Amino acid sequence: MKAAAAAFSGILSQKGGLLIDARLVEQIADLMHDTAFFIKDAAGRYLVVNQSLVERHGLAEKAQMVGRRPCDVCPGDYGRIPTEQDEQVLRTGRPIIERLELFWRRPNVPVWGLTSKIPIRDGTGRVTGLIGISKDLTALVSRDEVQPAVALALRHLERSYDQPVSPSSLAKKAGMSAARFARVVKRIHGLSPMQLITKTRITAGSRLLRETNTSIAEIALECGFADHSAFTRAFRAVTGLSPTEYRRQDRLR
Repeated sequence: MKAAAAAFSGILSQKGGLLIDARLVEQIADLMHDTAFFIKDAAGRYLVVNQSLVERHGLAEKAQMVGRRPCDVCPGDYGRIPTEQDEQVLRTGRPIIERLELFWRRPNVPVWGLTSKIPIRDGTGRVTGLIGISKDLTALVSRDEVQPAVALALRHLERSYDQPVSPSSLAKKAGMSAARFARVVKRIHGLSPMQLITKTRITAGSRLLRETNTSIAEIALECGFADHSAFTRAFRAVTGLSPTEYRRQDRLR
């Protein structure tokens, strides 16, 4: 994925023009139904979007997004968060690579994905826009194909995420070196072991926030975090919201 993003960036920045081959890129991107694709200008406004991104926002046409920023398309925090991400990439020129995030897909469906945003530069090195994708996370390998020892380790995580769990402890349970276990987990889930642990715990936490009135401190402990603060930091890192803000947003839906 990183190589593909770099290749797109090279094509689009050739001769300093943002829109070189953009229509061809758009046609290809429309075939990626599990991936939101976008190109934005130096102000963070959409220049190119694929159909998947349009549908995720509950819109009918690409024209409803082109020329607008995420915060103009989606009200509240769910528009603010990607807009602030864009501003950071455009300001610093530093890419975001495979950041684990929890999204909402309309009407009320939480979806995990990996987001990457790469700055586009002109011939002088000036940042003139960005190109990015957010790919839905789905199992890449069926459970039947997973080695029994690895399946045992993954089941342990699913059942014991409230206990101390680390990539090295899971690798040991699978009878593998940490490096080999990381490769296997990446092939199965598209994530590093640490990302998988985070995803498992935050998934459980977000469900409790949506479906119960349990306190944030209790949820933190039930999901394997040391305390309220650790849970809040981890939760904000993948959603852009604190647990309290997330619960409030969910109940306004």
